[in-house]
Amino acid sequence: MFRYFYSLRLLPYKHTSVGLFFALLIGLCSSSAAAEGLPTLSLSVLQYGTAHWELAHVQRRGLDRDQGFLLELRPVANLPASRLALTGASVDGAVADLLWVQSRYESDAHLVFVPFSTRIGELVVAPDSDIVGFGDLVGKRIGVAGGPDSKGWILMQRVAADQGIDLAASNQIQYGAPPLLSEALKRGRLDAVVTYWHFAARLQAEGAGRSVMPLASLLAELSLEQNLPVLGYVFRADWSAEHRDLLARFASAIRQAKAELAADPAAWDGVRALMRAPDDRVYQALRNGFIAGTPGPLDDRRIASLRQLLALTGADRERIMPPSLFYREGP
Repeated sequence: MFRYFYSLRLLPYKHTSVGLFFALLIGLCSSSAAAEGLPTLSLSVLQYGTAHWELAHVQRRGLDRDQGFLLELRPVANLPASRLALTGASVDGAVADLLWVQSRYESDAHLVFVPFSTRIGELVVAPDSDIVGFGDLVGKRIGVAGGPDSKGWILMQRVAADQGIDLAASNQIQYGAPPLLSEALKRGRLDAVVTYWHFAARLQAEGAGRSVMPLASLLAELSLEQNLPVLGYVFRADWSAEHRDLLARFASAIRQAKAELAADPAAWDGVRALMRAPDDRVYQALRNGFIAGTPGPLDDRRIASLRQLLALTGADRERIMPPSLFYREGP
């Protein structure tokens, strides 16, 4: 049984039946932890994000119970809501990118970063577009998912600047939600979109977009590894210090979920409804893209590269996150 918390107001009309089903479980689920005598770990997740695919698998397979805790998911409609839930301590953790975690550190709010995915996003244009590189973007209408602090957009500007191109100054920039930007690209209202990888995968699988570049490839332009975990599950450092064992159990459950999803296509049967894939072509693109983003364990080399990435993207070099805030498995 899923222990999944939906707000009906956050779901599109066609999904309200799913939302109602899960909403009816709230009373039962909220008492489940107490009944079983297990600690609960609560996470804020985006309703359109990819993290809840593996988190739902954790719940369906009981991987959390196997590790001695109960995972509670609280979907939200957008990133600000998820971040507010974490900073307001209404949840134990959330999904966030490394640049935001760094900005919190610079504001003296320390978070522990547990790797989730190496997927950053993609630059997508219309199938018949003649855009093939940064130089072709000058003067074009560009949509950016996630706002001006989007990690992919920041990376693009950094690499373009090395080529003498100021993307922000020479273009019409429109920030917006990924679904709206995808629709704007389809209708010809935007020339390019910098969007999350799964929205890029949908556009390409539907024949409505062409990827110019995976944004992870920009890391090589900065002399960094391409497979860095720039997305992670983040927890307040004070909470993490008090719940070291619970955090370790969560990390173990996530590691097992990733392994099962990568090894067994049938494991996705319980996740497919959450993916909202209209056909097999989109479904396969999303499944393969998710698996491709599986990060390796953090070691000294990867942590050093992540800290170097923060320095290259504008972080205060005197206040870059210390290695202790990057979660490493093991003793």
